Amino acid sequence: MTRIRRGYIARRRRTKIRLFASRFRGAHSRLTRTITQQKIRALASADRDRDRKKRDFRRLWITRINAVIRENRVSYMYSRLIHNLYKGQLLLNRKILAQIAISNRNCLYMISNEIIK
Repeated sequence: MTRIRRGYIARRRRTKIRLFASRFRGAHSRLTRTITQQKIRALASADRDRDRKKRDFRRLWITRINAVIRENRVSYMYSRLIHNLYKGQLLLNRKILAQIAISNRNCLYMISNEIIK
């Protein structure tokens, strides 16, 4: 019986997985089983960390706004500022407020003073 040459489909699949794991170290980039495990793990981490990145940036913005607000007045704090923003129907999100706080502090002080009145 003659030898049957296998097709290219499995090789193509493994090559595609290897290309994904080419940046990994050691056996994680050389052995097929380990590569597939690491690929699953990497994609799960990426999915989890996309949500975590949003959380981390929100925390950063809140910290920056709070630092600038407390620098101006000791009694005024972040929670009151946000509450007054909503009460005054001034729709500025935290990202924009943090950018204003970094680039132009006087503008943030003016916004907070207008809200209080």
